[in-house]
Amino acid sequence: MAKSLVVRRADLSKFAGELAQRAAQYVRMSTIHQRYSIENQAAAIAAYAARYNLNIVRTYRDEGLSGLKIDKREGLKQLITDVCSGRADFGRVLVYDVSRWGRFQDVDESAHYEFLCRKAGIRIDYCAEQFDNDGSLLSSIVKNLKRVMAAEFSRELSAKVHAGQLRLAALGFRQGGPLGFGLRRELIDENRLSKGFLKRGQQKNLKTDHVVLRLGQLSEIEVIQRIFEEYVEERKSEEEIVRRLNREGVPNHRGRPWTRAMVDYILRNENYIGNTVYNRESNPLRGGKIKNPPSLWVRTRGSIAPAVDRNVFLDAQRRLTLRWLHLTDDELLLRLKSLLEKEGRLSETIINSTLGVPAINVYNERFGSLRNAYRRIGYELKWDFDWIDRRTEFNALLRDTAADLAARLKKAGSVACFEQGIDVLTVNNRFAISLRLARSWRGSDRKPIWTINRRTVLPEGHIVAIRLGEGNDSLLDYFLLPTRAMTGSKIRFMEAGLYRFDGCRFRTSAQLTKAIIHQIAGGARTGALRPAAKGSCQHYKRRA
Repeated sequence: MAKSLVVRRADLSKFAGELAQRAAQYVRMSTIHQRYSIENQAAAIAAYAARYNLNIVRTYRDEGLSGLKIDKREGLKQLITDVCSGRADFGRVLVYDVSRWGRFQDVDESAHYEFLCRKAGIRIDYCAEQFDNDGSLLSSIVKNLKRVMAAEFSRELSAKVHAGQLRLAALGFRQGGPLGFGLRRELIDENRLSKGFLKRGQQKNLKTDHVVLRLGQLSEIEVIQRIFEEYVEERKSEEEIVRRLNREGVPNHRGRPWTRAMVDYILRNENYIGNTVYNRESNPLRGGKIKNPPSLWVRTRGSIAPAVDRNVFLDAQRRLTLRWLHLTDDELLLRLKSLLEKEGRLSETIINSTLGVPAINVYNERFGSLRNAYRRIGYELKWDFDWIDRRTEFNALLRDTAADLAARLKKAGSVACFEQGIDVLTVNNRFAISLRLARSWRGSDRKPIWTINRRTVLPEGHIVAIRLGEGNDSLLDYFLLPTRAMTGSKIRFMEAGLYRFDGCRFRTSAQLTKAIIHQIAGGARTGALRPAAKGSCQHYKRRA
């Protein structure tokens, strides 16, 4: 008789109960928070598990990593992968506190990863928090507040660290970045006495020590001087200089053949005339590198012994600037079209890395944008970039306004640091001014309405709102509002409601700067921007 398959009722309650008592722990430590060491977190989590009779069966860890993004956090990514794939053999995840889960600048990202766990039937417990993560209204409010606080802590710390770096850079101390050919790093103590030269990969250990740039070996200096001599006096091209260096087997600091980019970097590097330049680029809260306007650069003159004569360096800059100006529009487009036929596609990276083709900034200046140049040669992208064009214009307006305010505040004796990723201008390392656009759109009655959006990061302080004209193609005026005026996600107003901004509306950036300086002068005693007189922007009220 053949055996038959008999389906019996299985009692899964016992297994479900066992799973609920099985827990994984997630621990994370960034390089700057030693009080959040892995051992301290694990000890607190173990005590929590013992109290609730939980059995820790798996550990996910991220050591020495920031909580701003998930990109390099292999521990958290593996946890989410195990949960979503159904491989998780536990019913809970134990985390020390909300900040260890992450300091995501978009708090919805933090909530998203927790939601993925909850969707799979796995609960997240924050062991050191004073609330039970049970999904109740109170716990949801407190948890979200904690997420915002964790994100804000990183933003404030980033602003303070960046302001400190700007101050040290102004004193001639090196703040990191790639080391150029023919340069060395010297370690000095608080009395500026040398402690020797740092080798590749070595870093300073004591906070009182600093790093300064020094010229390298004489043979390297001679190579640098020869490059400038050939480019300026002999009028050789960068390609000719590269071929000569490689033909003669001249070594460089990377141990690879010379390229045009290496020679171009040397010709543009102010280190070789004794200057250090910092803050050309920034990476606020690891949101991506951003090029800063020259007004925000920190240039320290005479901090290094010069390797080449200043006039020779300036002659090189003039030639670098003028080298593509002799080409007509048709010649520029012909080179771009030839590159397209060779590569099959175009991109900023392809253009900038190809010999004989101008860099993208040349096409931007000549044709208004790289996309316009693409259209002229019949190269149409598959997607619409109109919204990116406008966003680029808006971002440029915010940067220009920040640079203008920073320059005016500097003349008044203040120090301003602009973080482009979140559009916050920090003044004197204490006062936060968030820059926002008040863009125009038409309501149902066809009358213009202006909107100021809150955005995720809004530190306590003030908002500078730049009001744009109809069509958002012109600047009308500025508003200086306290952040407490932003009680919701946005502020909306019409032309008829402009009276509400009396006392905080300014026609020019000079008037706006004067108002900011007035606020700072009073707020210096309290650490916050001072309350203005009655009738000013501090007394702005939302329209009922």
